Amino acid sequence: MSPPTPRRRRALPVLTAALAALLCGLAPPAAAADDGPPDWTARPAGGTDRDARPYVYLEGTPGTVLQDRLTVTNSGRVPLTVRLRGDGRAGDWIRFAEDTVTVPARTRADVPLALTVPHDAVPGDTSGEAVATGGGEEIRVPVRVRTVGPTLAALGVEDVEVSGGTIRYALVNRGNAMLRPRLAVRAEGVFGTLLDRPERPLPLELAPGRRVERTEPWPDAPALDAVTVRLRVTASGGARDEAEASATYVPVVPAVGGGLLVLGGLAALASGAYRRRRTGRAGPQPPPDAGPAVQSEPPEQAGPPVKAQLPVATEPLLKAGAKT
Repeated sequence: MSPPTPRRRRALPVLTAALAALLCGLAPPAAAADDGPPDWTARPAGGTDRDARPYVYLEGTPGTVLQDRLTVTNSGRVPLTVRLRGDGRAGDWIRFAEDTVTVPARTRADVPLALTVPHDAVPGDTSGEAVATGGGEEIRVPVRVRTVGPTLAALGVEDVEVSGGTIRYALVNRGNAMLRPRLAVRAEGVFGTLLDRPERPLPLELAPGRRVERTEPWPDAPALDAVTVRLRVTASGGARDEAEASATYVPVVPAVGGGLLVLGGLAALASGAYRRRRTGRAGPQPPPDAGPAVQSEPPEQAGPPVKAQLPVATEPLLKAGAKT
């Protein structure tokens, strides 16, 4: 009679398969995994999905409280909890009626929001975002605010510098309106105009209070010249400003030789002037005093006698360099 060990080995796979089938039967149905992440949207309130507003737009004077609503739609099968906040400059002005909102399944909720324009806000446009976060997702809704009031367009150009083939400058928006600057460049040399670029728009939008440093290429700058570069900037609303800078272009090698020649010429001039001074100082000097001069008797004259001139009166004149 054969031992029972082989029969016991054949029974083990059967028991393992039965146990696996039992565990699969006890597992939760796979239908619960079909829900996945919540399906939801956030947008400005009003209209339908087809004609929904692309962003929240509000307009008012400084100190005004403006109101609107944000719509959160939950298309999922389970409730959705969404956290709301503002972001950006205009977003910091937003306060929601509730910072956390729970939206039931297949339901839409309109959340009121209030935006307070600061008392010191300058007239013009300000942007930001309303941010909704929930279900592992984040949706950002643009917010644009226009502050009503007198608009001042003021544009400045400063810190102009010319270096080689590059012109550096800075633009500053000193007003309260958004500006799109235009630039004209002109350079004058000793013998005439070297550069004349007509006014053209720059690829930037300058917000109020913003400063931007830029460069203007000048690939055909002169090799030898003294130039004055003038920049003129303009923008809508009458904004305008001008600035200039000067530069001297001298070739490197000729500059060394020219500098030596100049130094040599200056040295020669200085040496000649020094020699002239020495020559002037070594000129003839009057003879030293030899004592009182002996006068001879003047010849007899028909008229009254003429007084003889004393030599003491002529001596100081000779010492002073008087010519005889």
